[in-house]
Amino acid sequence: MFHETPIYNRLVAERGDVPAQVRGEADRIHHHLAQVIRPHAPQNAPGPGLAHAAPQAPGHGRPAIAPYTAP
Repeated sequence: MFHETPIYNRLVAERGDVPAQVRGEADRIHHHLAQVIRPHAPQNAPGPGLAHAAPQAPGHGRPAIAPYTAP
């Protein structure tokens, strides 16, 4: 994005590459949540996988996280 501008290079030298750090942390959290929050199909559900598809988040191309329901 701004990697070739002198002010960006100076800010990175002074403060570190904050946008890259934030992206890395967001990716780490997203991966961790994907491991922790998995939709569980009922034991009597036919076939492998999910009983139903998760709704899509508008404009983001990622499935929305289903609300928590007690087992």
